[in-house]
Amino acid sequence: MKQATHHYLIFETAAGFCGLAWSDVGVTRFQLPTSSAEATERLLLRRIPGAEPTAPPPAVTEAVAAVKRYFHGEPTDFSAIKLDLTGQDAFFKQIYDAARQVGWGHTTTYGALAKQLGAGPEAARDVGQAMAKNPVALIIPCHRVLAAGNKIGGFSAPGGSSSKQKMLELEGVSLAPPKPAQQSLDL
Repeated sequence: MKQATHHYLIFETAAGFCGLAWSDVGVTRFQLPTSSAEATERLLLRRIPGAEPTAPPPAVTEAVAAVKRYFHGEPTDFSAIKLDLTGQDAFFKQIYDAARQVGWGHTTTYGALAKQLGAGPEAARDVGQAMAKNPVALIIPCHRVLAAGNKIGGFSAPGGSSSKQKMLELEGVSLAPPKPAQQSLDL
């Protein structure tokens, strides 16, 4: 079987430089922002060696525009972007499909996603592993999937969980404990 040709584009957003790779089927990889085009390209090519920089087709141009809108703080829906998840585990693909339904400004947990898929609580770990291996972070919004108790959990992108928190804050999601309703007086 012939290996699919991957193409890629590095582009700047309000949050830094992102990278997007695609095949003839759809988007295969997305690199969350870094501070330089070179760093983004290096991270992207580590996962898809041999990919070629190419002028994007219309569907990829639309995906890039959506990413730019997202990092400008505009509510953005990535669910129409066609993905190529060839080689991904079948259960992970189900998890990714479910995660794509979590919209702007909303969150879920690893356990709730597992339950939604009809799996038991032990599958929450599988959901976490799928999120950690997500090849198209943001487009499959793994940043919206939290640990039990709505704790931030891990994030395998540049900046780790602080990047996840910034992305959620961009969407208006606050994970900070609520401020006390009443202040005590020091008498």
